[in-house]
Amino acid sequence: MASEAVEIEASGRTVRVSSPTRVIYEKTDFSAEVTKLMVAEYYATVDDGLMRALRDRPVTLERWPKGVRADMVMSTRADSHGDAFYQKRMMRGAPSYVESTRVLFPSGRVADEICMTEVAVAAWAAHMGAITFHPWPTRSADNDRPDELRIDLDPFGSTGFADAVRVAAVAREVLDGLGIRAFAKTSGKRGVHVYVRLEPRWTFTDVRHAAIALARELERSADGVTTAWWKEERGDNVFIDFNQNCRDRTIASAYSLRPAPGATVSMPLTWDELAGVDDPRAFTLHTVPALLAERGDAHAEIDEVAHSLEPLLQLWESDPVEMPYPPEYPKMPGEPKRVQPSKAKHD
Repeated sequence: MASEAVEIEASGRTVRVSSPTRVIYEKTDFSAEVTKLMVAEYYATVDDGLMRALRDRPVTLERWPKGVRADMVMSTRADSHGDAFYQKRMMRGAPSYVESTRVLFPSGRVADEICMTEVAVAAWAAHMGAITFHPWPTRSADNDRPDELRIDLDPFGSTGFADAVRVAAVAREVLDGLGIRAFAKTSGKRGVHVYVRLEPRWTFTDVRHAAIALARELERSADGVTTAWWKEERGDNVFIDFNQNCRDRTIASAYSLRPAPGATVSMPLTWDELAGVDDPRAFTLHTVPALLAERGDAHAEIDEVAHSLEPLLQLWESDPVEMPYPPEYPKMPGEPKRVQPSKAKHD
């Protein structure tokens, strides 16, 4: 029998949570069991840091209403029968305080997506089975002009978290040399995310080109780095996923839980802290609130400077070779042939 709903407070607003005792994450050898109520309470607790990452942004919800288990899968375009799914459009029946903002998808379609204006929205989303928040790199005032560059360092093959940390340090050096201050966080799994706040003057295409330019610079400057879009070409390297800067491509926000054993968190860290982390699984729903209360948000200053994209666009202009877009995109100007190299050889 489902347990009765309870109410929690999220920055002065009362939020109802149904089935509060439902187990979302099972106990592991490094983390205790997590219930649906605990997820909602966690998001209400990390209010300041979470809202710094989400405020006034369109947000896609990653919903796991049955909880996170090893045998569960995410629904895809090809198969919609998975246990979890991405919620891109505003849900019917949302409370009056849940606002929306209009976004344009690569297909040319538009939709009203949840706009995260206060932490109660995050707590309510947890009541709806959301565990991870995927914000756009834009604010609702202009969803066509990103105010954030995102560098997703994804270990591939035999590489791991330590390799992503090493490459992130090189990314910081490159950006520092261009007069750009960067901020880092764990992905909540094996990777590292690097963020740069931007003046919202450039298009998604411009920001993606800047990401490609930085990725190529890292490929030249650091060992074990690849920009190869096709998995069969990546080898044992850290992949710089430049396409995370495309329109409607998002990554987990700071302080988001991830669908991984132990309720791990995508944790903002200072550069010194990141260099000292051995196991990113240390950051979980159980440990992060106390860490945040003790030393504050490592991204507390992220909004203080909005950078020009020009230094990175100058790098792009020195080697303006287009890269493949994600498969759901229409054919884009200047894009190379969108086919796996191993298949192209047999054409």
